[in-house]
Amino acid sequence: MKQYKMRRGETLEERVPDLEGFIEDYFGPITGTEEYDGHELYVVGEPKNPVFTRIVAGAAEYSGKKDKLAVHFDERDAQEILDKGLEDHAQDAVSAKNEFLLEATGRDAKSRRDSMKRDVEDDAPDY
Repeated sequence: MKQYKMRRGETLEERVPDLEGFIEDYFGPITGTEEYDGHELYVVGEPKNPVFTRIVAGAAEYSGKKDKLAVHFDERDAQEILDKGLEDHAQDAVSAKNEFLLEATGRDAKSRRDSMKRDVEDDAPDY
C-alpha cells in the first residue's frame, strides 16, 4: 500500500470531495471496504480494466497531519497479460493510474517519485 501526499497547501477533501465516486469513475464499482492500518478503504473487486485484478483506495487520515491518499493496485503479471492478449489494456492501465493520482494529489509522476525518495532518505538510519 502506497500513500501519496497532496500538493502543498491542499487537502484530499478539497481536491476530491466525493472520493468514492471518484474511484468508481476511474476503476469501476466499489464492491466493499477493507481496513488498512486503521483506515477504512474502498475495494474495487472487478476493475473495468482487465490488467487490474483488484484495487484498494481511500483516505488515510492522521490526527494533526494532512490526510494522504492510500492506494494499492493488484495487477496481472506481465506474462499473464501477454498470454491473455491484454497488451492494449496495459497502456490504458498505466494512464488511468497516473491520471487518477495526478487529479487526486495535484502532483505529477516525477514529483510523486521525488517525494517518495525524500521520505525514504528521511527514514534512513544515521550511522
